[in-house]
Formats: sequence, structure tokens, C-alpha cells
Amino acid sequence: MSWTQEREGGTELIVAAAADLSTVLQQIGKEYENKTGTKVRLSFGASGNLTQQIQNGAPFDLFFSADMDYPRQLIAANEAEGTSLYQYAVGKLVLWVPTGSSLDVEHRGMNVLLDTSVHKIAIANSQHAPYGRAAVAALKHAGLYDRVSNRLVLGEKAQFVESGNAQAGFVPLAHVIAPEMRGRGKYWEVPADDYPPLAQGVVLLSHSKHKKEAAKFLEYVKTKEAAELFRKYGFTLP
Repeated sequence: MSWTQEREGGTELIVAAAADLSTVLQQIGKEYENKTGTKVRLSFGASGNLTQQIQNGAPFDLFFSADMDYPRQLIAANEAEGTSLYQYAVGKLVLWVPTGSSLDVEHRGMNVLLDTSVHKIAIANSQHAPYGRAAVAALKHAGLYDRVSNRLVLGEKAQFVESGNAQAGFVPLAHVIAPEMRGRGKYWEVPADDYPPLAQGVVLLSHSKHKKEAAKFLEYVKTKEAAELFRKYGFTLP
């Protein structure tokens, strides 16, 4: 299918998306709008919170989750179309510290968290955010969870660490390699075997008023062009 010829003219899709996609989906949405004329309006948040909003009737057309479980929950509740479920990427977790930090995170990895200068460790809320669950799993895998659990504070992004609210933080790789964060910190990539895979899925929502256009955008997300952008922003492809 040639994307350049299909100008929908004026349709606006409202897309709910996990926070780790804030850079890559904006770019994919922009390129899609240039090719087709269909606007892609993005609403970012924790996957669990977005799932609740969808269940409460929020008018989204598509939902890009940071896992596969929330989309499956929506399918089970007839809130999303089962045949549309697609794993678009696999996320990566990193431990990040600001540039000025004396913590040698790149070489010492998770052991920097035992440093006496680390009073607070930012982590996404594991009740709503798959990356938060991954961080908890990684800490337990390293045998550090019980030693640092009283220092964990909830904060979604690297900016939370950068602002001084915490000395280190577990964040998606996609956040720290986003253009606005480059050069602002250093990080260590948590080994993928230390936490359950962050398989990320998208689903078309049952109450969408623009199913045809939403399905076309989903097809675009599956193209080589979109795949390259996911790779560029730190995701691996399933």
C-alpha cells in the first residue's frame, strides 16, 4: 500500500500511549500525518492509568501499552478488538544518574545504589507501570530489593532524577536517549535477563469512532519505516 496517496483529509485519531513512547510516537504520528492528512493526537501516561481511563469511556481510538497484559485485559472486557492486538516493540530498562553525579553507574551498575550518597531512587509506580514492575524484578534479581526498598520513590521520568528529587532512577532507555535528554546523564542498561521481557502491545479500541482510519495507522506502525524509528529510540523489535 502506498501511504503517500491516501490522504484522509481531516480525520483526527486520539491515541493513548505509554509514557516511554513520548518521543518515538510523536515522530511516527507526524510522519503519518504528512503522508495521509490524518492527525494523530497523543495522550501519554502510565499503561495502567490509561487502561482505567479507557474502561471509564475515554474516547481513544488506539492504545499503545508498555506491556501485553493491559491490552489483553481490555480485549477480555470487550473494550478492544482481539484480532487487532500487535506486539510492536520490546522495551529496555536502564539505571540513570545525572551528568554531575559522582556515581560510576556505567561500570558499577546496580551496585551504585548501595552508595551512602544515594538517599532516593526513582522508580515508576509498579501498580500502573510495567517499567516499574521490571525495576522491582531487576532489584530482586540482584538481591538488592530489601536493602534499598525504603529509598524507592515514585517518579516516572529521568527528569525526576535530574531535578534532584532522587540521586538515581530506573527509567526506559527510550527516555534517556530522547533528544532533550542527551548529554544530561549517564546510564547502565539493566541486563534483559534480569526482568521479565517488556513486550509492548497495541490494540484497536472497540468504541473507536474511526476504526477504519485507526486500522490504517496501525498498519503504518507495522511498516519498515516505523520499525526503524522504534530501533532509533532504544526499542528492539519482537
